[in-house]
Amino acid sequence: MPIYDLYPLITTARLFEARDFYVRHFDFDVQFEAGWFVYLAAPGEDGTRGATLAFMHPDHPSNPPGPESFDGRGMILTVQVPDSAAMFDRLAGDGALIVHPLTDEPWGQRRFMMRDPAGVLIDVVQQTEPEAGYWDRFPVPQQ
Repeated sequence: MPIYDLYPLITTARLFEARDFYVRHFDFDVQFEAGWFVYLAAPGEDGTRGATLAFMHPDHPSNPPGPESFDGRGMILTVQVPDSAAMFDRLAGDGALIVHPLTDEPWGQRRFMMRDPAGVLIDVVQQTEPEAGYWDRFPVPQQ
């Protein structure tokens, strides 16, 4: 059976602040919006639809069973970009809540971390070359 979409649905009372955050900082477009639900999509390559993300107010009756509201723990949303330093400068300049500074990691990433208005931890990464021999320390187990 085909899967038409796969997206996180984050339950938060800060629905519209979260919408504005992703529209402003990550160029998402609002695909559907109601007073209790927002569905966003980022532009993909070559005019296609890219990543999707949704937010739902915890007080709506269609809220599925589970946590009433996201508490900021247990999830990292990774956003891969072509230039994390430029994104860092832009977001830090706009007053985004940066929780981990721009760092070159030995495994081959330039990254920083921030929180959105709903408390989601966002890891903004750019793939880089790993340090020579870094991955040699982690052999793949033979099956």
